[in-house]
Amino acid sequence: MTANAQSAWDFDALTLDGAPAPLSAYKGKVALIVNTASQCGLTPQYKGLQELYERYKDRGFVVLGFPSNQFGAQEPGTNKEIATFCETSFGVTFPMFAKIDVNGDSAHPLYKWLKAERPGMLGLESIKWNFSKFLIGRDGQIAERYAPTTTPESVAADIEKLLA
Repeated sequence: MTANAQSAWDFDALTLDGAPAPLSAYKGKVALIVNTASQCGLTPQYKGLQELYERYKDRGFVVLGFPSNQFGAQEPGTNKEIATFCETSFGVTFPMFAKIDVNGDSAHPLYKWLKAERPGMLGLESIKWNFSKFLIGRDGQIAERYAPTTTPESVAADIEKLLA
């Protein structure tokens, strides 16, 4: 974990093309951080995520996608293959990052922080499946954590509150 991390904006990640990307670039925005997969029953959520992004991006909202292959090996592709799939299958234009682990010792520091700050059901810190979602306020703090089956459309009201 990044030492003394105070918010989601204190972390860095790599984009799908391998470029370093400080999340501080999103400071002042409302963000929905989602761990994604291309071969999951929930993969059609990409469509809803893209719709949310298009609907609210001009008001300071962004979706940040983090592919992970930790659940049923449902994201086996390379970062380049993931980028192609997201663009051609769902027209994804929101920021997507390089494939990461979200659980275990090798979990990305951002996900270690997210899970520690907002544990899931029964206080468990692990991510349960693809498309778990964290809604982040403009201050970089977690406003809400959603289950994988929570549809993107159903979080619109919470996004609206944070954008107000």
